[in-house]
Amino acid sequence: MKLSEFDFNLPEKLIAQTPLQKRDTSRLLVVNRDKQTIEDKHFYDIVDYLKPGDVLVRNNTRVIPARLFGTKEETGAHVELLLLKQDGDVWECLVGNARTVKLGTIVSFNEGELRAKCIEIGEKGIRKFEMMYEGIFLEVLERLGNTPLPPYIHEKLEDKERYQTVYAKTPGSAAAPTAGLHFTDEIFEKLKAKGVEVVDVTLHVGLGTFRPVDVDEITDHHMHEEYFELTEEAAMKLNAAKAEGRRIISVGTTSTRVLESVYKKYHTFKATNESTSIFIYPGYTFEAVSCLITNFHLPKSTLIMLVYTFGGSELIKQAYLHAIEEEYRFFSFGDSMFIC
Repeated sequence: MKLSEFDFNLPEKLIAQTPLQKRDTSRLLVVNRDKQTIEDKHFYDIVDYLKPGDVLVRNNTRVIPARLFGTKEETGAHVELLLLKQDGDVWECLVGNARTVKLGTIVSFNEGELRAKCIEIGEKGIRKFEMMYEGIFLEVLERLGNTPLPPYIHEKLEDKERYQTVYAKTPGSAAAPTAGLHFTDEIFEKLKAKGVEVVDVTLHVGLGTFRPVDVDEITDHHMHEEYFELTEEAAMKLNAAKAEGRRIISVGTTSTRVLESVYKKYHTFKATNESTSIFIYPGYTFEAVSCLITNFHLPKSTLIMLVYTFGGSELIKQAYLHAIEEEYRFFSFGDSMFIC
């Protein structure tokens, strides 16, 4: 299956640079797979499409200020790190100018308030660093780090909380689970009153979600592992919904990857904390997720492949063409789609 099958022409003016003033006023494209229909709505209309007994699954990860700018202690050369995955005081990082960072290289931030020693060399700009600091690492990071906005966003983000969901709780992501950015506390109150059950999972977004595909044959693409957690309470609620034939509605591709990873591996929803490198592309059969809420994604990305697979390639192509014609806003701060 060729990468070119997931390409499309997107006018640059449709790439959203800033969030809307009110989260739930974004547009919502409702795609019905059974009826093969497309409807133009607003996100606050999502309440009308969910039913009593539905289980809405959201990713409660919180974006950390994961981008660090420092200098090599031996030469003073500038080095940029993007923190991806933590194992104690060791962090796997994507390095901006990785060729200059060798084993033993020490990078200093804010005159040594934080120091990072390279202890392992990986592929494609990946390095592992041992972090050296005093106090609590996340507090140090809050002082020194920067919000890691995607490279296609050129405008300054005035309110950093707008790159967090209203339910963001567990720190660890290098990027936001953007499908959840449209939700407000008011929408959750309406859903609860309607009898919709809300379940939280955690997946810390890293390279597995946003690394570009750089091979012509997509089956040659290697997904980077991302850490996730599914609690006992969440597993119990999901198994009950599955047994009773109730819909499981996933907020975003990250929640989807958690649910499908667990169900494929254990043939049930099981409490676990582990990593997933699941790669979903056409030919995959979904077993856990009934409906999907998602943003509009980059051409040739693993995210668009997942959405094509879930909605059906031809219907999703039609939906994307419609969204482009109607000038929907794309990517992280853009509009959304509900595929049911």
